[in-house]
Amino acid sequence: MSHQPQYASRPPQRFEVLLVPEHVESRGDASVVDSAVRSAVVEATGETGVSGYPRYAGHGIEAEIDSAGRAVEALLVDGSELDIGLTAVVRDVPPRPGG
Repeated sequence: MSHQPQYASRPPQRFEVLLVPEHVESRGDASVVDSAVRSAVVEATGETGVSGYPRYAGHGIEAEIDSAGRAVEALLVDGSELDIGLTAVVRDVPPRPGG
């Protein structure tokens, strides 16, 4: 029996990762977006990370994302762990036209 996550279908190819101060995290989507100190669209690398979830990368952010729960399981920002007081929030990104 595998401990790796199972997907009903193919995981999304793109997400937006927002880095927000922890005190903003639960105030609703608009507040989170407006309060982000950094954001990046990350794309699937085709690899699975140490956590067992798909890896995504883009614009200095590398993340392992549980696409079913929209949770970031591992994260590097410019090669370092996330600063204390910040949290990562994941949002869906529409597919690219023609993709």
